[in-house]
Amino acid sequence: MKRILIISDGKPGHLNQSIAFCKIKDVSYDILEVKFKSKFHKALSYAFDKIEYYTDILFDDYKKFYFDFYDAVVSAGSGTYYFNKYIGKKFNKKSIALMLPKSYKYSNFYYIIAQEHDNPIRQNNILTLPLNLSFPKERGCVKKVEDKKSLAVIIGGDNDVFDMEHELIKDELDDIFEKYPDYLKYITTSRRTSPNIEALVNEYEFDYKLIYSKDPSVNPIGDFIAVCDEFFITADSTSMLSEVRANSQAKINIIDLDSKKENTKFHRLVDIIEEMDDEKVNFTKLLKKVKI
Repeated sequence: MKRILIISDGKPGHLNQSIAFCKIKDVSYDILEVKFKSKFHKALSYAFDKIEYYTDILFDDYKKFYFDFYDAVVSAGSGTYYFNKYIGKKFNKKSIALMLPKSYKYSNFYYIIAQEHDNPIRQNNILTLPLNLSFPKERGCVKKVEDKKSLAVIIGGDNDVFDMEHELIKDELDDIFEKYPDYLKYITTSRRTSPNIEALVNEYEFDYKLIYSKDPSVNPIGDFIAVCDEFFITADSTSMLSEVRANSQAKINIIDLDSKKENTKFHRLVDIIEEMDDEKVNFTKLLKKVKI
Protein backbone atom coordinates (compact mmCIF):
# COMPACT_ATOMS: atom_id res chain seq x y z
CA MET A 1 0.00 0.00 0.00
CA LYS A 2 1.19 3.52 -0.80
CA ARG A 3 2.37 5.61 2.16
CA ILE A 4 3.09 9.32 2.46
CA LEU A 5 5.21 11.28 4.92
CA ILE A 6 3.54 14.52 6.01
CA ILE A 7 5.90 17.31 7.06
CA SER A 8 4.15 19.55 9.59
CA ASP A 9 4.98 23.00 10.99
CA GLY A 10 2.61 22.42 13.91
CA LYS A 11 -0.14 24.69 12.55
CA PRO A 12 -3.50 22.86 12.43
CA GLY A 13 -4.70 24.67 9.29
CA HIS A 14 -1.63 23.50 7.37
CA LEU A 15 -1.51 19.98 8.79
CA ASN A 16 -5.22 19.42 8.12
CA GLN A 17 -4.70 20.15 4.42
CA SER A 18 -1.94 17.55 4.23
CA ILE A 19 -4.09 14.98 6.02
CA ALA A 20 -6.98 15.82 3.68
CA PHE A 21 -4.72 15.21 0.67
CA CYS A 22 -3.83 11.74 1.97
CA LYS A 23 -7.45 10.86 2.74
CA ILE A 24 -8.67 12.10 -0.64
CA LYS A 25 -5.94 10.06 -2.37
CA ASP A 26 -6.74 7.10 -0.07
CA VAL A 27 -3.17 6.56 1.10
CA SER A 28 -1.82 5.99 4.59
CA TYR A 29 0.52 8.51 6.21
CA ASP A 30 2.82 9.40 9.07
CA ILE A 31 3.42 12.91 10.43
CA LEU A 32 6.83 14.45 11.12
CA GLU A 33 6.91 17.90 12.75
CA VAL A 34 9.95 20.04 12.01
CA LYS A 35 11.01 23.56 12.93
CA PHE A 36 13.79 25.83 11.71
CA LYS A 37 16.38 26.62 14.37
CA SER A 38 15.72 30.34 13.91
CA LYS A 39 14.42 32.94 11.46
CA PHE A 40 17.97 33.27 10.18
CA HIS A 41 18.06 29.56 9.32
CA LYS A 42 14.73 29.90 7.52
CA ALA A 43 16.14 32.80 5.49
CA LEU A 44 19.14 30.62 4.64
CA SER A 45 16.77 27.98 3.26
CA TYR A 46 15.61 30.41 0.55
CA ALA A 47 19.20 31.02 -0.54
CA PHE A 48 20.08 27.31 -0.41
CA ASP A 49 17.02 26.45 -2.48
CA LYS A 50 18.07 28.86 -5.22
CA ILE A 51 21.32 26.93 -5.67
CA GLU A 52 19.56 23.59 -5.05
CA TYR A 53 21.55 22.77 -1.94
CA TYR A 54 19.50 20.71 0.52
CA THR A 55 20.49 19.88 4.09
CA ASP A 56 18.77 19.28 7.42
CA ILE A 57 21.28 21.30 9.47
CA LEU A 58 18.88 24.27 9.40
CA PHE A 59 16.39 22.43 11.62
CA ASP A 60 16.04 21.48 15.29
CA ASP A 61 16.45 17.81 16.13
CA TYR A 62 13.61 15.74 14.71
CA LYS A 63 12.39 12.18 14.84
CA LYS A 64 14.31 10.02 12.36
CA PHE A 65 12.00 7.93 10.22
CA TYR A 66 13.00 5.24 7.76
CA PHE A 67 12.45 7.66 4.89
CA ASP A 68 12.98 5.04 2.17
CA PHE A 69 9.69 3.52 3.32
CA TYR A 70 7.61 6.37 1.83
CA ASP A 71 6.38 6.93 -1.72
CA ALA A 72 6.02 10.71 -1.45
CA VAL A 73 6.40 13.69 0.88
CA VAL A 74 3.63 16.27 1.27
CA SER A 75 3.42 19.49 3.27
CA ALA A 76 1.77 22.90 3.60
CA GLY A 77 3.27 26.09 5.02
CA SER A 78 6.48 28.02 4.47
CA GLY A 79 8.17 26.28 7.41
CA THR A 80 7.90 22.91 5.68
CA TYR A 81 8.74 23.31 1.99
CA TYR A 82 12.53 23.25 2.25
CA PHE A 83 12.54 20.14 4.44
CA ASN A 84 10.01 18.59 2.05
CA LYS A 85 12.49 19.12 -0.79
CA TYR A 86 15.38 17.85 1.35
CA ILE A 87 13.64 14.51 1.90
CA GLY A 88 12.54 14.39 -1.72
CA LYS A 89 16.04 14.98 -3.07
CA LYS A 90 18.01 12.85 -0.60
CA PHE A 91 15.72 9.83 -0.77
CA ASN A 92 14.40 10.25 -4.31
CA LYS A 93 10.76 10.76 -3.28
CA LYS A 94 7.95 12.68 -4.92
CA SER A 95 7.84 16.12 -3.30
CA ILE A 96 4.34 17.65 -3.12
CA ALA A 97 3.60 21.17 -1.85
CA LEU A 98 0.13 22.25 -0.81
CA MET A 99 -0.52 25.96 -1.26
CA LEU A 100 1.83 28.08 -3.32
CA PRO A 101 5.43 27.96 -1.91
CA LYS A 102 6.10 31.55 -2.96
CA SER A 103 9.67 31.93 -1.68
CA TYR A 104 10.95 28.67 -3.14
CA LYS A 105 11.62 27.41 -6.65
CA TYR A 106 8.53 25.87 -8.17
CA SER A 107 10.24 23.78 -10.81
CA ASN A 108 11.75 21.09 -8.58
CA PHE A 109 8.58 20.08 -6.78
CA TYR A 110 6.91 16.98 -8.22
CA TYR A 111 3.57 18.77 -7.82
CA ILE A 112 2.28 22.00 -6.31
CA ILE A 113 -1.39 22.00 -5.36
CA ALA A 114 -2.14 25.74 -5.39
CA GLN A 115 -5.31 27.72 -4.77
CA GLU A 116 -6.91 30.06 -7.24
CA HIS A 117 -6.83 33.00 -4.82
CA ASP A 118 -2.99 32.90 -4.85
CA ASN A 119 -2.93 33.59 -8.61
CA PRO A 120 -0.43 30.81 -9.42
CA ILE A 121 1.49 30.90 -12.69
CA ARG A 122 0.77 28.32 -15.39
CA GLN A 123 3.28 25.50 -15.12
CA ASN A 124 3.09 21.76 -15.82
CA ASN A 125 3.65 20.75 -12.20
CA ILE A 126 1.17 23.27 -10.74
CA LEU A 127 -2.43 22.16 -10.23
CA THR A 128 -4.84 24.98 -9.37
CA LEU A 129 -7.86 24.32 -7.16
CA PRO A 130 -10.71 26.72 -6.36
CA LEU A 131 -10.42 26.14 -2.59
CA ASN A 132 -8.09 24.71 0.05
CA LEU A 133 -8.08 20.93 0.39
CA SER A 134 -10.28 19.60 3.18
CA PHE A 135 -11.74 16.32 4.40
CA PRO A 136 -14.15 17.09 7.26
CA LYS A 137 -14.66 14.57 10.03
CA GLU A 138 -17.68 14.35 12.31
CA ARG A 139 -16.80 14.10 16.00
CA GLY A 140 -20.25 14.01 17.56
CA CYS A 141 -20.13 17.55 18.97
CA VAL A 142 -23.60 18.32 17.60
CA LYS A 143 -26.24 16.16 15.94
CA LYS A 144 -29.08 16.84 13.56
CA VAL A 145 -32.35 17.60 15.38
CA GLU A 146 -35.48 16.67 13.47
CA ASP A 147 -37.73 19.59 12.51
CA LYS A 148 -35.14 22.11 13.71
CA LYS A 149 -32.94 24.27 11.54
CA SER A 150 -29.47 25.16 12.74
CA LEU A 151 -26.71 27.66 11.99
CA ALA A 152 -23.04 27.90 12.83
CA VAL A 153 -20.87 30.91 13.54
CA ILE A 154 -17.14 30.47 12.91
CA ILE A 155 -14.89 33.18 14.34
CA GLY A 156 -11.25 33.71 13.33
CA GLY A 157 -9.08 36.57 14.52
CA ASP A 158 -6.67 39.39 13.72
CA ASN A 159 -3.99 38.91 11.07
CA ASP A 160 -1.83 41.17 8.92
CA VAL A 161 -4.83 42.07 6.74
CA PHE A 162 -7.82 42.23 9.08
CA ASP A 163 -8.63 43.69 12.48
CA MET A 164 -11.48 42.03 14.35
CA GLU A 165 -13.38 44.80 16.14
CA HIS A 166 -15.32 43.91 19.28
CA GLU A 167 -18.33 46.06 18.36
CA LEU A 168 -18.51 44.65 14.83
CA ILE A 169 -18.68 41.06 16.11
CA LYS A 170 -21.15 42.06 18.81
CA ASP A 171 -23.43 43.64 16.20
CA GLU A 172 -23.23 40.48 14.06
CA LEU A 173 -24.09 38.21 16.99
CA ASP A 174 -26.94 40.46 18.12
CA ASP A 175 -28.30 40.44 14.57
CA ILE A 176 -28.12 36.63 14.33
CA PHE A 177 -29.98 36.13 17.61
CA GLU A 178 -32.64 38.63 16.53
CA LYS A 179 -33.20 37.24 13.03
CA TYR A 180 -32.91 33.50 13.76
CA PRO A 181 -34.86 32.96 16.99
CA ASP A 182 -36.00 29.44 16.08
CA TYR A 183 -32.64 28.10 14.90
CA LEU A 184 -30.26 26.01 16.95
CA LYS A 185 -27.11 28.12 17.15
CA TYR A 186 -23.55 26.79 17.30
CA ILE A 187 -20.25 28.68 17.47
CA THR A 188 -16.51 28.04 17.51
CA THR A 189 -13.57 30.37 17.89
CA SER A 190 -10.10 29.57 16.52
CA ARG A 191 -6.38 29.75 17.24
CA ARG A 192 -6.17 33.48 16.38
CA THR A 193 -9.28 34.60 18.27
CA SER A 194 -8.34 37.20 20.87
CA PRO A 195 -9.32 36.88 24.56
CA ASN A 196 -11.69 39.87 24.34
CA ILE A 197 -13.61 38.32 21.42
CA GLU A 198 -13.79 34.99 23.24
CA ALA A 199 -15.13 36.82 26.30
CA LEU A 200 -17.76 38.42 24.07
CA VAL A 201 -18.80 35.04 22.66
CA ASN A 202 -19.22 33.74 26.21
CA GLU A 203 -21.90 36.37 26.85
CA TYR A 204 -24.29 34.62 24.44
CA GLU A 205 -26.38 31.49 25.04
CA PHE A 206 -25.44 29.25 22.14
CA ASP A 207 -26.74 25.68 21.91
CA TYR A 208 -23.13 24.57 21.40
CA LYS A 209 -20.03 26.66 22.06
CA LEU A 210 -16.35 25.84 21.53
CA ILE A 211 -13.81 28.28 22.92
CA TYR A 212 -10.54 27.31 21.25
CA SER A 213 -8.22 28.62 23.98
CA LYS A 214 -9.97 26.37 26.52
CA ASP A 215 -10.20 23.25 24.35
CA PRO A 216 -7.84 23.42 21.34
CA SER A 217 -8.01 19.66 20.72
CA VAL A 218 -11.63 19.77 19.56
CA ASN A 219 -12.61 20.77 16.02
CA PRO A 220 -16.40 20.89 15.53
CA ILE A 221 -16.35 22.13 11.91
CA GLY A 222 -17.09 18.67 10.48
CA ASP A 223 -20.18 18.39 12.68
CA PHE A 224 -21.32 21.87 11.70
CA ILE A 225 -20.97 20.95 8.03
CA ALA A 226 -23.03 17.79 8.55
CA VAL A 227 -26.01 19.45 10.22
CA CYS A 228 -26.17 23.20 9.61
CA ASP A 229 -28.44 24.97 7.15
CA GLU A 230 -26.56 28.26 7.29
CA PHE A 231 -23.11 29.59 8.22
CA PHE A 232 -21.67 32.90 9.36
CA ILE A 233 -17.88 32.96 8.90
CA THR A 234 -15.41 35.80 9.39
CA ALA A 235 -13.50 36.82 6.25
CA ASP A 236 -10.01 36.27 7.73
CA SER A 237 -9.78 32.49 7.49
CA THR A 238 -9.19 30.91 4.10
CA SER A 239 -9.21 27.42 5.63
CA MET A 240 -12.59 27.71 7.36
CA LEU A 241 -14.26 29.39 4.40
CA SER A 242 -12.81 26.81 2.01
CA GLU A 243 -13.77 23.81 4.14
CA VAL A 244 -17.39 24.85 4.51
CA ARG A 245 -17.88 25.89 0.89
CA ALA A 246 -16.19 22.77 -0.48
CA ASN A 247 -18.16 20.32 1.63
CA SER A 248 -21.55 21.89 2.31
CA GLN A 249 -24.49 23.11 0.28
CA ALA A 250 -25.57 25.43 3.09
CA LYS A 251 -25.87 29.18 2.67
CA ILE A 252 -22.67 31.01 3.67
CA ASN A 253 -22.75 34.54 5.07
CA ILE A 254 -19.28 36.10 5.14
CA ILE A 255 -18.68 38.51 8.02
CA ASP A 256 -16.67 41.43 6.63
CA LEU A 257 -13.89 42.79 8.84
CA ASP A 258 -11.95 46.06 8.89
CA SER A 259 -9.24 45.65 6.27
CA LYS A 260 -5.76 47.20 6.37
CA LYS A 261 -5.00 46.11 2.77
CA GLU A 262 -6.91 45.68 -0.46
CA ASN A 263 -7.04 42.94 -3.08
CA THR A 264 -5.33 40.31 -0.93
CA LYS A 265 -5.75 36.55 -1.18
CA PHE A 266 -8.45 36.85 1.49
CA HIS A 267 -10.47 39.27 -0.62
CA ARG A 268 -9.96 37.13 -3.72
CA LEU A 269 -11.17 34.01 -1.88
CA VAL A 270 -14.29 35.82 -0.71
CA ASP A 271 -15.01 36.79 -4.33
CA ILE A 272 -14.45 33.20 -5.49
CA ILE A 273 -16.79 31.79 -2.84
CA GLU A 274 -19.50 34.34 -3.55
CA GLU A 275 -19.35 33.45 -7.26
CA MET A 276 -19.52 29.67 -6.70
CA ASP A 277 -22.75 27.73 -6.77
CA ASP A 278 -23.78 25.58 -3.81
CA GLU A 279 -22.39 22.32 -5.18
CA LYS A 280 -19.71 20.50 -3.20
CA VAL A 281 -16.19 20.37 -4.65
CA ASN A 282 -15.09 16.96 -6.00
CA PHE A 283 -11.47 16.94 -4.81
CA THR A 284 -11.02 13.29 -5.78
CA LYS A 285 -11.64 14.17 -9.42
CA LEU A 286 -9.51 17.32 -9.28
CA LEU A 287 -6.51 15.45 -7.80
CA LYS A 288 -6.75 12.47 -10.17
CA LYS A 289 -3.75 13.60 -12.25
CA VAL A 290 -1.45 13.63 -9.18
CA LYS A 291 -0.02 10.10 -9.18
CA ILE A 292 1.58 8.76 -6.01
